Amino acid sequence: MRLKISLLKEPKHQELVSCVGWTTAEELYSCSDDHQIVKWNLLTGETSQIVKLPDDIYPIDLHWFPKSLGIKKQTQAEIFVLTSSDGKFHLISKLGRVEKSVDAHSGAVLAGRWNYEGTALVTVGEDGQIKIWSKTGMLRSTLAHQGTPVYSVAWGPDSEKVLYTAGKQLIIKPLQPNAKILQWKAHDGIILKVDWNSVNDLILSAGEDCKYKVWDSYGRPLYSSQPHEHPITSVAWAPDGELFAVGSFHTLRLCDKTGWSYALEKPNTGSIFNIAWSIDGTQIAGACGNGHVVFAHVVEQRWEWKNFQVTLTKRRTMQVRNVLNDAVDLLEFRDRVIKASLNYAHLVVSTSLQCYVFSTKNWNTPLIFDLKEGTVSLILQAERHFLLVDGGGIYLYSYEGRFLSSPKFPGMRTDILNAQTVSLSNDTIAIKDKADEKIIFLFEASTGKPMGDGKFLSHKNEVLEIALDQKGLTNDRKIAFIDKNRDLYITSVKRFGKEEQIIKLGTMVHTLAWSDTCNILCGLQDTRFTVWYYPNTVYVDRDILPKTLYERDASEFSKNPHIVSFVGNQVTIRRADGSLVHISISPYPAILHEYEQTMWACLAAMAVANQDMTTAEIAYAAIGEIDKVQYINSIKNLPSKESKMAHILMFSGNIQEAEIVLLQAGLVYQAIQININLYNWERALELAVKYKTHVDTVLAYRQKFLETFGKQETNKRYLQYAEGLQIDWEKIKAKIEMEITKERERSSGSQPTKSTGLKH
Repeated sequence: MRLKISLLKEPKHQELVSCVGWTTAEELYSCSDDHQIVKWNLLTGETSQIVKLPDDIYPIDLHWFPKSLGIKKQTQAEIFVLTSSDGKFHLISKLGRVEKSVDAHSGAVLAGRWNYEGTALVTVGEDGQIKIWSKTGMLRSTLAHQGTPVYSVAWGPDSEKVLYTAGKQLIIKPLQPNAKILQWKAHDGIILKVDWNSVNDLILSAGEDCKYKVWDSYGRPLYSSQPHEHPITSVAWAPDGELFAVGSFHTLRLCDKTGWSYALEKPNTGSIFNIAWSIDGTQIAGACGNGHVVFAHVVEQRWEWKNFQVTLTKRRTMQVRNVLNDAVDLLEFRDRVIKASLNYAHLVVSTSLQCYVFSTKNWNTPLIFDLKEGTVSLILQAERHFLLVDGGGIYLYSYEGRFLSSPKFPGMRTDILNAQTVSLSNDTIAIKDKADEKIIFLFEASTGKPMGDGKFLSHKNEVLEIALDQKGLTNDRKIAFIDKNRDLYITSVKRFGKEEQIIKLGTMVHTLAWSDTCNILCGLQDTRFTVWYYPNTVYVDRDILPKTLYERDASEFSKNPHIVSFVGNQVTIRRADGSLVHISISPYPAILHEYEQTMWACLAAMAVANQDMTTAEIAYAAIGEIDKVQYINSIKNLPSKESKMAHILMFSGNIQEAEIVLLQAGLVYQAIQININLYNWERALELAVKYKTHVDTVLAYRQKFLETFGKQETNKRYLQYAEGLQIDWEKIKAKIEMEITKERERSSGSQPTKSTGLKH
């Protein structure tokens, strides 16, 4: 990934540009010390002066009023707050009319920010005060007062806390009075800029010590850059929280959320005092010290799945490479690409107006449909369908482009959802609630209705990351999640009345992923990479869980690694420095998951081949062959070893061998009986005549058989032996009973030993 820089030959402003702000993905406003506010149209390349401010107003910070959440159509921002060096902030309309000017601070107002709902405004100044204002510019409260200037401010994701700078310190102060304040030393020089992302809940800071840093919302350091040549003058999160940009003197840097750098550009800009991301997260604008406004597009993003690699080469062009045969396809789009996802043999691409669905088997004919809302912020894929998230809602589509469902719950905020807080499987959608982070909502994918009896999943601690397993039946669907203590839990998705058990699988787990081909789970645990080959073991026999794990040392992945994907038996891990590490795990457990029926069937056949009927019975039962299970049971009850052997041979279809075994053992009646059972009438009579026994038994069974089907005897041999013979069933039954008793007495002298099992 890199930045494609565009910079005009001549600057549009005569003095330094102090701040910039986007109204739409193609329109930007910039403010400068030359007192001008200029509008930039990126589609036409035109610039126009909106207003020239009075000479005593030097603008410092600009922030557009946020678009309302959950609106149906994307409207443009209509008003912005502009802070200035004269101690005032100004509410200015899109047309440049100053609606209101408010005396706010002694000395310059160094920053002003609307909260996410647009219900409050925070300003900070050289006088060290932090003030909260209403939407119309009425003072609500002075949140804090300190002796040093406050250079930058940011709202917390829930708009209930404010982060601000105090020299080298960072302070998070809740709006509620008497609530606990969090304060820590963040830099060795004065902190110039901060930003707090609502999606990933991470904090950025930049300082005069020439470093930029990433923190979690508890003030724990996650990343610290090497010192740059010059102070870091600006930092800004991309809207989806996956990337951030860093500005310094002649320097623009694109970084991953974990801190490592994708790209470093050295444009001729002077210091970049302010960075703003476009609403769709595809480009950034920088306010430059030399009067320029620098624009940069994020290009060369990559997506990989099995043997395919997709690269965004230009704003509207993708290149697909099949690494097996080096075949290359170019995909052209009408509008700029905003988001894409490659998984389960499909590439899903959202542009500013449409969604394209490509199959990896055919790149030439995508399925295209228009998007309901504006900018897509997240795409998730499962085997049967995919999920789009935008400012208006969550939408599930089939790969044929058919709209399936749109789950909703009270207070849903789609603007803060990401891949850690939403999970999708073939039958279930799971969403972590933001209002109460202990709750996970579960929906049926096909209808968008709540799962089961409509109850949500509730945990004792805040949940950080959720993931649904991808294979198997709906009734067996499991969800794994990590809570704020970094404990990993698993539970069932189906919830009918009874409270499902939430069982702990591991501790100190930082990241997790399910395999896409079978229900195997992997995670990074403290200093170990762990694979749970059969997580359901915890429901069956927790004692053997350790024996179903694979563990290896994870120190090679350095600090804060992240699992990117788990495809087949290949796990891809992103290290803290941005490099990718691929791990192959044993394929055999996955084969066992995938071919469970096949394995049982093979075991059944092997057991019969080795005459281990106990194992065979279990194996046949596992694959649902009930008739065979009953037959094996009947074999077990036979009185002699020879009879059992003969019936095992019959089970395998070796009729002649079975007969030979019985005849050699002198069990003539039993040999005749197996032929009767198989309706092998000719052979049954032949044996009875040859051994001069049970001729009447054969004739009796033959007569009964014909009567059942209402037939007359036509076989000449049977007619010959039946002539003048009177069938007496009582006599025949007594003879059969005598034969069985005789066989039982014979075998009681040398009881057959039980089969010891398969040969290893």
